[in-house]
Amino acid sequence: MSELTATRICNTAVKLGLPHLAEALNQYTQRAAETKMGYLDFLDLVLAEELAVCEDRRFRSGLRTSKLPHHKTLEDYDFSFQPDLDPRKVKDLATLSFVEDKANVALLGPPGVGKTHIAVALAVAACRASYSIYFSTLDDMVRNLKAAEAAGRLANKLGTYLRPSVLVVDEVGYQPLERAEANLVFQVISKRYEKGSIILTSNKTFSEWGQVFGDEVLATAILDRLLHHCEVAPTN
Repeated sequence: MSELTATRICNTAVKLGLPHLAEALNQYTQRAAETKMGYLDFLDLVLAEELAVCEDRRFRSGLRTSKLPHHKTLEDYDFSFQPDLDPRKVKDLATLSFVEDKANVALLGPPGVGKTHIAVALAVAACRASYSIYFSTLDDMVRNLKAAEAAGRLANKLGTYLRPSVLVVDEVGYQPLERAEANLVFQVISKRYEKGSIILTSNKTFSEWGQVFGDEVLATAILDRLLHHCEVAPTN
């Protein structure tokens, strides 16, 4: 390949938003020459490498904007620590069929059993599979929605929690809510119903949610929408 041609390819690659191709062109051509690669095989190699780079860039960008507290995976989770938790069920969730079905996952159990770890791991897996993700504690979500409502920007802020394919809501039940706050949560759950997945963690059983949300009727309405399509995984 002439230097002029190589320069032209590099410039074109940069204009197409493929900086890795410009940087790795010499490596590609060297591999092609060493293996006597045909034209189609060479094109296949370049496209596969560029796709991998683009997907990794998208994955890392998704993690940066997700607000996840960490990026632990299921490989980091010690199932022996929770013998009552069926690893097969969790690994089945990691296939992300629930995300495809726009269903939900509820991880219930006392503090310290790894609920958040599993929720984050499922979100990381979803991000790697090109789904958009977002993480928030229930307390932070309510506080942000209340502030937006007071400023007349509630509809805009709701979008933060409605747009992602997967919304992780952590620590449901750690602080009781007032009825107005619970109504904001209901709006998120209701508007996401059958449109996007929710992964939530809670230290309360569903029978205790009336106390959490300060209203039995509102808690029932939330649970009706949440549990219609939901996998429940007790971690206690």
